[in-house]
Amino acid sequence: MKRAKFFHKPPSAPTPNKPIGVGALALIERDGELLMELRSDRERWGLVGGAVEPYESIEYALRREVFEETNLVVKHCELFGVFSDPSRIVEYPDGNVVRLISFVYKVEVESFAPLRTSEESLEFRFFGRDELRRLDIVETARPVIEAYLAPGEPKRVFLG
Repeated sequence: MKRAKFFHKPPSAPTPNKPIGVGALALIERDGELLMELRSDRERWGLVGGAVEPYESIEYALRREVFEETNLVVKHCELFGVFSDPSRIVEYPDGNVVRLISFVYKVEVESFAPLRTSEESLEFRFFGRDELRRLDIVETARPVIEAYLAPGEPKRVFLG
């Protein structure tokens, strides 16, 4: 099986061959720990979320992606930050190479009872801050996790 490849700041990153990809990502906490997804396309940890379709608002896409990937229903969301560094690139197994702009939200869900994996995930697990620092995270999620772990957890951080 071909795997997706994630890049953040390496000179070896491929040149995008598709329009900029806009994504919505969720920071979902429980008891001070962050929910992470073991991705089926890379067998590394990432955040719940995905692409915003052309006909969707960003918040609608966030709610859809959270439900599709986890079976959880978003109760409330608040913008955490926009991550637009042009070196955040994904090369998909089909040959598409996309530069990512991600809108990241802190998310509250109605209940964790229905949490389950999807085709996109092998496992879900909650990690504390110290564990997140050592976790094998896909490159495009690393700047988001670094901002999440930063002292004071700034809201509405916009990173270039």
